[in-house]
Amino acid sequence: MSEELIVLGIDPGTCITGYGIISFAFHTMHPIDYGCIKPPAKYSLHERYLIIYEALEELISLHKPHVIAIENQFVYKNAQSALKLGIAKGIAILAAGKSRLPIYEYAPKQAKLAVVGKGNASKEQVQKMIQLLLQLQSPPTPEDAADALSLAICHAHHIKFLEKIRR
Repeated sequence: MSEELIVLGIDPGTCITGYGIISFAFHTMHPIDYGCIKPPAKYSLHERYLIIYEALEELISLHKPHVIAIENQFVYKNAQSALKLGIAKGIAILAAGKSRLPIYEYAPKQAKLAVVGKGNASKEQVQKMIQLLLQLQSPPTPEDAADALSLAICHAHHIKFLEKIRR
């Protein structure tokens, strides 16, 4: 793979949605942007979902990613939490779908494995490895942004693996 691929990683949540955007060519990865979408806690869920949607639309318009890598939903013990998180994930999928972008889903353990080499890595280990892999001055914060970057890196590794198989 010699062409540049821009990957937008999304860690959906109703309070904080992390995003991480990387540029990837076969041997190199570079950070483009990362951070969090934090709708005000005093807003209703409906208002927060709209803020998340509009912010993701803006990121997609600004950075023009080629693909989206999004975290698969955990199955929480609390059904209400799972439902709210599922809606936040749906909002992210809708923003990507509206732009006709391919969507890939990865479990948190897959993303940690791709970045750290073990699926049960701590948040701190993920942040430190992302700092090293993307040659950042400091570990990416908050954790949600680091998680989103790990999803983007996971997808880049997936693409590298598929390229090797094709050869």
